[in-house]
Formats: sequence, structure tokens, C-alpha cells
Amino acid sequence: MPEPAPGLRARKKQQTFDTLSETAIALFLERGFDQVPVAEVAAAAGVSKPTLFRYFPAKEDLVLHRFADHEDEAARVVTGRAADETPLEALRRDFLAGLERQDPVTGLCDHPDVLAFQRLAYGTPSVVARMLGFLTRSEEALAAALGGGTAARLAAGQIIAVRRILAEENRRRIEAGEKVADVLPDARDAAGLAFGQLGSGVGALGA
Repeated sequence: MPEPAPGLRARKKQQTFDTLSETAIALFLERGFDQVPVAEVAAAAGVSKPTLFRYFPAKEDLVLHRFADHEDEAARVVTGRAADETPLEALRRDFLAGLERQDPVTGLCDHPDVLAFQRLAYGTPSVVARMLGFLTRSEEALAAALGGGTAARLAAGQIIAVRRILAEENRRRIEAGEKVADVLPDARDAAGLAFGQLGSGVGALGA
């Protein structure tokens, strides 16, 4: 059954989130994260500084908002998988499909805007530190989708780590100037190896 469409209030709230984040990112890309005060972001977006902090408790969250839709992505893949597919098979299939469509989440994307944003996000130490919360919430959501409990939590931690490492390696090579077409075969092989190793330990957990 499809989820009901969000109401007007929820849409306006989401629009404010998006406007604040995009305004901030544009300023950060232009002048640098540390050179743009939060008050300037608020003014550029047409809100007060207290209002901005009601939406984003930390300056770093203005950048990480772009990751928000991906926070429970692995969990959604597991809960939405086919009846005859194990969670690990679904996650492997999803990651490989992401490589083929050059999804930025896989690190295999060379669009200039994506590369600029990634340099901002991964080149700002305080933003990188703040990502720990994102990874933790991703693990918690996946663990719940896998059925909860210690085994599920351990498996979720391994899976999220593997996805992160695969993406980091792809991103590193693209940032170094390699072409997507040249990196893609190795990225496929690495994903196959990684999920194969996971299969030895995680197996059919949550099936």
C-alpha cells in the first residue's frame, strides 16, 4: 500500500530544509566551509539564525542534509526485496545497480557538481566527524530491518562498512582523474568480492 502524500505543512518544512541546505552548500563551495558564518547562511536564505538552528542543530548538518535520503537506504533495500531474495543478495544487487547508473553514493560518479560537493564534504574535518552519526543511524536502521538483536547489529555494521569502503575507493580513483568507464570493471569486481566475503559471515541472516 503506497504511503500517503505529505501534507502542506510537511512539504513546507521539507522545502525549508532543502532551501537552507542548498543555500549553505552554494556559499561553502564558493568561499569555503570555515569562511561562511551560519548567520550569513540564514540571511541568504531569508530566515533568522535561531530558525536555522531549529532545522539544523550544527553547521555541519547543512552539508550532511544531502545524505539524509540515504540514511536508511540499506534498510529500505532489505525491507523492499523480493520474497525469494536474501537481504545480502538484495544489497549486492542494489550496489551493483548503483554502479551502473553512476550513483554518487557508490563513489562512481564524475559529474563536476558531485565532485565539488564531495571535496567539500570529505575535505572538511568537522563534517567528516559529524558523519559518524549518519553511519550509526544507517547501521541501526539496517539492523532493525534484519530483525534486530546482536547478530543483526554485527551484520549491519559489517555491511555499512563494506558499502562505505567500496565507495571510498571508487571516489578516490575518480578524484585522481580516472574515467568512470575505466574504474567500473574493477568496481564491479571489488563489490563482488566484498559481498562474497560478507556472505561467508552474514549468510542468510534476516531471510
